[in-house]
Amino acid sequence: MSDMARRNFLQNMSAGFIGAALTGTAARVSGSENRPPNVLFIITDDQGYGDLGCHGNPVLKTPCLDRLHGESLRLTQFHVCPVCSPTRACLMTGRYNYRTGVVDTYAGRSMMDPGETTLAELLKQGGYCTGIFGKWHLGDNWPMRPMDRGFEESLVHRGGGIAQPSDPEFYEREDTYFNPMLQHNGQQKRYTGYCTDIFTEGAIQFMESRKGRPFFAYVAYNAPHTPLQVPEEDAAPYKAAGLQEETALVYGMIANVDRNIGRLLAFLEDSGLKDNTLVLFMTDNGSQQLKGEDRYNAGQRGWKGSVYQGGIRVPCFLRWPEVWAGGRDINRIAAHIDLAPTLLEICGVAPENRPEFDGISLLPLLFGNTSAESWSDRNLFFQWHRGDAPEAFKNSAVRSQRWKLVNGTELYDMEEDPGEKKGTAAEHPDVVREMRLAYQRWFDDVGATRGYEPVRIHLGGAPENPVTLTRQDWRGADNWTGNDAGYWEVLVEASGTYTLTVSFAPCLKDAVLHMRLDDSEVTCPVSAKADKAVLEEVIWKAGAHRLVCYLDCEGEHTGTRFVTVCRA
Repeated sequence: MSDMARRNFLQNMSAGFIGAALTGTAARVSGSENRPPNVLFIITDDQGYGDLGCHGNPVLKTPCLDRLHGESLRLTQFHVCPVCSPTRACLMTGRYNYRTGVVDTYAGRSMMDPGETTLAELLKQGGYCTGIFGKWHLGDNWPMRPMDRGFEESLVHRGGGIAQPSDPEFYEREDTYFNPMLQHNGQQKRYTGYCTDIFTEGAIQFMESRKGRPFFAYVAYNAPHTPLQVPEEDAAPYKAAGLQEETALVYGMIANVDRNIGRLLAFLEDSGLKDNTLVLFMTDNGSQQLKGEDRYNAGQRGWKGSVYQGGIRVPCFLRWPEVWAGGRDINRIAAHIDLAPTLLEICGVAPENRPEFDGISLLPLLFGNTSAESWSDRNLFFQWHRGDAPEAFKNSAVRSQRWKLVNGTELYDMEEDPGEKKGTAAEHPDVVREMRLAYQRWFDDVGATRGYEPVRIHLGGAPENPVTLTRQDWRGADNWTGNDAGYWEVLVEASGTYTLTVSFAPCLKDAVLHMRLDDSEVTCPVSAKADKAVLEEVIWKAGAHRLVCYLDCEGEHTGTRFVTVCRA
């Protein structure tokens, strides 16, 4: 971009939108330097800051990401939540996840309130084609699916990952990263190949078909999340290097992701879309600490699930060749909540009903304006632990540019001690006091937005009928390994007659299937060794209910696997 065009661009930015944008609509100036950019947003799952060659990993080879790093602006102090669903809620809304109903990664706590407005919805309103490929993890059922939340093209797995209880084949085979059952625009379909390759191919086809219109392609790989399933040829070099088994498998999965990111970047170059496509790469939380002791963590303390830097500081690269030169580090603090307002400003989308973002646009930083006058310091907040509602200060962090307060008591000077090795709370009680007060104001504020009542799965609505319920979303029980009986918090949209098809682990003896909606119960005899039963002509009333379904085999209650609910 010429100096004159760059000045014009900045002037348009200061006006709040790019080029000749109509209100709430992205500009479409074909062949002009002011045309709206495409956005390729790439996020990986459980890949930490140290899981990159360009970040000093001495073993892992990531040539494509290393090249992207060299061509990008790098937010070196970029932060996310300690686990995946909360981070994704923040990315999609520009708001802290506690406002959205997402407090955890499973057990009904990873579904986003349908009242939230997503980045995809806003970009779609602004004229963008929108597509998601991979991991959504903010709700599998109407009205929370990505196809309900602004994505016109959707190729995703269910739940928090392939080979989890929401996977249609979770109970049938262990290698479901290969030839997986995926959801394409709401329809279940088997795909051939390795999941990361499949999502890449879907994204390329989407971008190819949308040439001529601005697109937002959200490529959310589920790798390298466990279980560690990867083509042998990708893991073999790391096994040969003598790494422990789990580390070798993780690095093989990341090497596979790196190659697929190379495919995406090559497509942009070959198709002539490179210059005016903003490529954003990040990860959703820190590395998961596995049994291996040889996983490189870039000198950071903590792992996934922790609010120390190893859990919440992640890579964030932004490449846009037509507008800025790469190869520059930006060391101001930033976070997941900032990306939605940043991308909307970059894309020239100014919605009339703009959400109340917690994040801010990073455009001044991206254009090199880091002066104290234009970029004041601020506090960012991070917290996570299991449970239906957060507890004040538990596994929490407050981060300013210099200081970080962990759990309300541990203070670290991040400029002098980035490894969080030496607490300084005793030397700076005034800083501790101020950051505790800031945290308490934040905690009270985000909790007051909607509270922590469960986000409910809708049953009997026209957009999705039948609805499949999985152990991923039930509450009050072991979702993965046990046979406990949990429950779903549901909203029956319409009174009427329903049919329930229930699958479960076979019992060696005759049993009884119980289905209870609040105080109304229906039972059905189940023959020994059967793994499925059908409850027909069940009468339900509209409203919010708790749905319980379990198998009683001589007094032992076993939870179901899947329940398909269909309104007549």
